[in-house]
Amino acid sequence: MLQGIDHLVIVVQDLDQAAKDYEELGFTVVPGGKHPVGSHNALISFADGSYLEIIAFYREATDHRWWNPLRQGERLVDYCMQTDDLPGDTKKLRAAGVAINDPVPWSRTRPDGYELKWFLSLATGSHRGVAPFLIQDVTPRHERIPQTFKHENGALGIRTVTGATGELSAIERWYGAVLGQSGTTITDGSLSARGRSYKIGPHTLEFLLPQEAYSPLVNWMRIFGPSPYAATLYGDFSSLKVLDPRLTHGANLAFGK
Repeated sequence: MLQGIDHLVIVVQDLDQAAKDYEELGFTVVPGGKHPVGSHNALISFADGSYLEIIAFYREATDHRWWNPLRQGERLVDYCMQTDDLPGDTKKLRAAGVAINDPVPWSRTRPDGYELKWFLSLATGSHRGVAPFLIQDVTPRHERIPQTFKHENGALGIRTVTGATGELSAIERWYGAVLGQSGTTITDGSLSARGRSYKIGPHTLEFLLPQEAYSPLVNWMRIFGPSPYAATLYGDFSSLKVLDPRLTHGANLAFGK
């Protein structure tokens, strides 16, 4: 069963610079370490159990799922869901039409030398970034996620992730199969879009279909294709605030009320 967002992935060119920029925004950023596939990361963990993964490459890795997307630009590029039944949820998503691989082992070595291990089921092709990828830990989850949750900016967790899509029927089928719910119809006037939202644990996933040619989602999909568009964080914020995209490295992030 899906339990909520595990983490969001923000792909960047220069990990050290991105970490400094997110610290300037008031986040506590913790070095994550290196993956053997050529990437390294820094993490921003939240009290709700989710985190932001800022990821870059320390060597050429043309076969990495985020290598080519980074050539198009830094941004929020993917999202991962927690599950307590990785094989079962993988089968449900595949049966509903998602192009998703069987679980495979992954690892990361932290700066202190501790090797983290987990399994991932990765959505592929045009479904990458629209359908989630799924994770289940082998080593304890609290070892993978820094237990540092205090941020000067007051962030406590992820409230909503918004995805841009060109059609809704497949998404309704996917999430209906894995969640057993049809979701809620939503509209977003600021984006001239309509769609469906799904509550999963403490988090909400929104999938929006632009209704007008001038919707920002139209240009977004022209450049990046259907994919995660934005995320809203919650915490001790007095008002809605969109974060400077120069410091977020292209990720559309906002603090919500």
